[in-house]
Amino acid sequence: MAADEQRRVIERVRERVTPDAEEREAMRAAVAELTARIEAEIDARGIDADVVQVGSTARGTWLAGDRDIDLFVRFPADLNRETLERYGLDIGNAVLPDGHEEYAEHPYVTGAFDGFDVDLVPCYDVGDGSALQSAVDRTPHHNAYLLERIDDDLAGEMRVFKQFLKGIGVYGSNLRTEGFSGYLSELLVLEHGDVATLLSAAADWHPPVVFDPEDHAARSHDDPLVMVDPTDPARNVAAVCSAENVARLQHYARKFLAEPREDLFESRTPDPIDPDAVRAHLDRRGTTPVAVVFDAPDLVDDQLYPQLRKSLSGVRDELDRRGFEPIRAMYAADERAVLLVELSHLTLPSIERHDGPPVHVRHHAEGFYEAYAHEGSDPGDGNDTPPESYGPFVDGDRYVVERDREYTDAAALLRSPELFSVGLGAQIETALSADYDVLVGDEVATLCEDFGAELASYFDPRP
Repeated sequence: MAADEQRRVIERVRERVTPDAEEREAMRAAVAELTARIEAEIDARGIDADVVQVGSTARGTWLAGDRDIDLFVRFPADLNRETLERYGLDIGNAVLPDGHEEYAEHPYVTGAFDGFDVDLVPCYDVGDGSALQSAVDRTPHHNAYLLERIDDDLAGEMRVFKQFLKGIGVYGSNLRTEGFSGYLSELLVLEHGDVATLLSAAADWHPPVVFDPEDHAARSHDDPLVMVDPTDPARNVAAVCSAENVARLQHYARKFLAEPREDLFESRTPDPIDPDAVRAHLDRRGTTPVAVVFDAPDLVDDQLYPQLRKSLSGVRDELDRRGFEPIRAMYAADERAVLLVELSHLTLPSIERHDGPPVHVRHHAEGFYEAYAHEGSDPGDGNDTPPESYGPFVDGDRYVVERDREYTDAAALLRSPELFSVGLGAQIETALSADYDVLVGDEVATLCEDFGAELASYFDPRP
């Protein structure tokens, strides 16, 4: 009965996410017109090039309501990079005159056409997916590989799985999400045959999990999920997918198998939390958050979010190393950015314990003793002034010293130059050098105006 209910839910979702005839025709007409315009621009310039549609719309695996069209202009492999970029932008700007230029590995043009979002990308026409001159060169090979293997039934299963990934918040291979790309999700369905079988398998994964559809892996990968690219034996399609998102898929796969529900396929955006609720949570938790707030650097998400993660990790690790015992942390960014760490202790004693080596390890033990012996008072010297440090003394079999703590207040640490030695992202460090604020305790409630939804998720954590 559980399998029957799973199938019924999958079929209902499948019907809902399958584009109808009108949407398919609109997509077909837009692609045909754009292709004709690109080919006209190629001919007008006398260029040896062609155009190919790629991505989910080319394979019939896009979700109803998605409005993305990806068109690649392929140039000969012996064309120099500068000329390829120039031709690509010239053609893109002519076809999408109201569009704008963006930059991934090289520039391309993005814009709108008949209600669709269009990316027009130049690439090299390479012989196979491993003979790359730029990362996008493999994309047409991805497309060709899947087109040979997808029928209407598989396409429907792929759409359902993508919607499931969207619903649980792990769809997208950008460096903000670190989730499952469309190509990866399609390969996983192709590997398992249908969504129910895939989710049943995922529920029992023991990472690292490795798939090699063409049995041609040219190297090993240190990732929780490995899908060897069928068109490039050295590449892991799942390399960007974080361990957290693999675990999240496993959790919700188990939930679906235990209790099939359509709401698992619907994304959840929490309502923003208000300042009073933040203060109530902090009072209930008995913790003290500290937050570094600054103007977000003007970077694309794929550059900004890795730097935010790195910076938050550096701040959290430094606070942990110094004894403030972080419980949890978060980052968020819009026009402003925040690195927030929730602490067990805002302040600490003036001294900290520092364990030395065992006394029997003579060379190191003598060095430790000599390094600290001059800082304290000699035993029995009659001096009542507290020493700079206590010890060294023997505790168990080793020397120990109790020494002055450099920072007894976490906020003071974050306001000091020490913040810039914790391993910040390069542009985050530059932004902090210009200006930043440190909020402490209830002051973080003022962040609700900019980050109410993110704080709501923080105080209502879910898998």
